[in-house]
Amino acid sequence: MAGGLRLLLPLLLASLAAGAAIGGSAEAPSGRAEPGPSASVSPQIEFGECTVTCGIGIREVLLTSGCPGTETKCIVGVEECRTSVDCGWGIPISDGLACVKIACIFMPPEYRFKYVWKMLIPNKTAHILPSDSSIMKVCRDTHSGTFQCETQEKGTTVASIKYTVYAKTETQTKKSKRIETEQSRRTTTKPEQSRTTTKLEQSMRTATDAILVFSLVTGIIVTVGVIIPMIFMICYWGAVKSFWKSKFVQDNQKKELDDKRSLE
Repeated sequence: MAGGLRLLLPLLLASLAAGAAIGGSAEAPSGRAEPGPSASVSPQIEFGECTVTCGIGIREVLLTSGCPGTETKCIVGVEECRTSVDCGWGIPISDGLACVKIACIFMPPEYRFKYVWKMLIPNKTAHILPSDSSIMKVCRDTHSGTFQCETQEKGTTVASIKYTVYAKTETQTKKSKRIETEQSRRTTTKPEQSRTTTKLEQSMRTATDAILVFSLVTGIIVTVGVIIPMIFMICYWGAVKSFWKSKFVQDNQKKELDDKRSLE
């Protein structure tokens, strides 16, 4: 978090230069995040959305008149903006089995703010810790619990974030439960996959059996309809030959008789 916020330093410096060029910062319009130190500004100035939904961020300063070319709006700088103070629950910037590192919310330069670390105890007054750094290291064996960091500027809290640091044994238990849950999901998924594979194999076997039956029936039909008649003709070739010869003679005689009748 701290590294990401440091990247915003050049933008903040640019906003200060832009503020000097246009005569100072402007107050946020109704319904928008409040900026940092502000002064009256020309109505030709508008502001973009704040980059954060809580704490401290930056926003664009837009000029609506006198932009180069045909542009109706142009960016002349950036400035700091403020949103909701409560940022809820944060994620540690470093999460190890033994210790974690948790960070406050700030904008560069971080030394301009004051950081108040508290350990929250249920049904009791919060215990203020001696640390005044923007980043605090908490070891699980000695200081597990709920922590809160308030970022203050000139005595006013501008951002607040909370963290829960679990004890080492509790972390190991959660990790074991997570592993068991993943294994359970895998075990549940495997039988389903096996059932799907079994159904697919059964379908393939049914299709194969149908093809085999069709081939067998076709073979039987070919054998009965073609091969058996051929065997019969071979065995009784003399009788078949006599039959066709007598049939040929009868056909010729019938034809001659028909020709004679047609001549008469």
